[in-house]
Amino acid sequence: NPFAGLVSHLRASWLSGKTRPMEYRLAQLEALGHFLDEKKQEILEATASDLGKTPFETELSEILLCKNELNETLNNLSCWMKDKQVDRTLAMQLDSAFIRKEPYGVVLIIAPWNYPIHLFLVPLIGAIAAGNCVIIKPSEVSKKTERLVAEALPGYLDKDCFAVVTGGVQETTRLLENKFDYIFFTGTPPVGRIVMTAAAKHLTPVTLELGGKNPCYVSDTCDVTNVARRVAWGRFFNAGQTCIAPDYVLCTVEMQEKLLPALREAINDFYGPNPQESPDFGRIVGDKQFRRIRALLGSGRVAIGGQTDEAERYIAPTVLVDVQPSDPIMQEEIFGPLLPIVIVTNMDEAIDFINSRERPLAVYTFSSDDKVVNQVLERTSSGGFCGNDTLMHVTLTSLPFGGIGNSGVGMYHGKFTFDTFSHHRGCLKRGMGREPLNAPRYPPYSQQKFGIVWATSKVTRKDGCTLL
Repeated sequence: NPFAGLVSHLRASWLSGKTRPMEYRLAQLEALGHFLDEKKQEILEATASDLGKTPFETELSEILLCKNELNETLNNLSCWMKDKQVDRTLAMQLDSAFIRKEPYGVVLIIAPWNYPIHLFLVPLIGAIAAGNCVIIKPSEVSKKTERLVAEALPGYLDKDCFAVVTGGVQETTRLLENKFDYIFFTGTPPVGRIVMTAAAKHLTPVTLELGGKNPCYVSDTCDVTNVARRVAWGRFFNAGQTCIAPDYVLCTVEMQEKLLPALREAINDFYGPNPQESPDFGRIVGDKQFRRIRALLGSGRVAIGGQTDEAERYIAPTVLVDVQPSDPIMQEEIFGPLLPIVIVTNMDEAIDFINSRERPLAVYTFSSDDKVVNQVLERTSSGGFCGNDTLMHVTLTSLPFGGIGNSGVGMYHGKFTFDTFSHHRGCLKRGMGREPLNAPRYPPYSQQKFGIVWATSKVTRKDGCTLL
């Protein structure tokens, strides 16, 4: 296997204990901050080349959010690393019981192309903070960013403990043949199944950050102008190539009639009368992805947009109406600047529609009535939830980010990333003396002995009441 030597080298480094001291982890994390600062211009240029990303979108999603994660980790690492003391029974009052957060060992991070800096760097921050050695596999689809990461990042990190591997499907397949102690994958559900199958051969734990069709229910009671602006921003940010973008709108016919002109106005305000000329609207990452999204334009009827330019890999911000649940656009995650509207008669029908499909990465709902927002929250299931906005829940390091069911396994962001890459080891330390205290648990057994064990080992309910 072409990567066996690399994995063995990193494992030897991890077994040496080099990555365990807090000072080492902090130094490597500080180096990631230098990477973001010193390579900022190259990051802006690479993401512009790969995705047509504007500096604003890149600085927000690839740099600012990564720095937030980094600073959150640097501010709290010493606290996160401390042993956590736990409750003890009466029999254990003289002992020490605690949870120790230990690194898994050698971990693999496989990143996607749509946020090619953010989606490898955020998990990497947590993996380093937890004391692991790491192999990073950036996506080969975002070519310029892949080259930047492969050439520049090793100059900032300890080469004995961190490495970047490039290549496509063949290289990733061979990489997955090796035994890792943890695998973190971001991508599509079909590839997630392949990664999970490979991990299962070594009983390797995984985090799978996948995708799905994120529903957006718009109730009849809302500020239509605000809804349109927030939905349009969330759908067309990064040209729709966002795993948590609102994938389709559920609303009544009456709301659709109000929403369409508001969406048209929002798109015009954001990108002008011809979004192809806007410096603020991105492009599709590759020809294959462009052709797949363009084919979805055949679902329903184009109400807004619909223009395409294959030479530029441009697809206009588009809204589709008369879309049926059986249409192709409703069978797969769109991952492009198309927004279908599906008609429902009321909130209950919208909730039933959401619950009849695979659980999504995010559920969005808009309503001026907080009861409606809470109903959708309580009666649906998804990786995350955002009421009266889109995307913004992902910006908080204090909230876990991850999927459920078809949209993923596990979570990260902030302390959740540190916890994801840490083995929580349950530890009990007892003294060598006081052996008479252990006598009741030893044979020969008796009811009297069991009574002592019961009395000293039981956990009682608090605030309980006895019915006489």
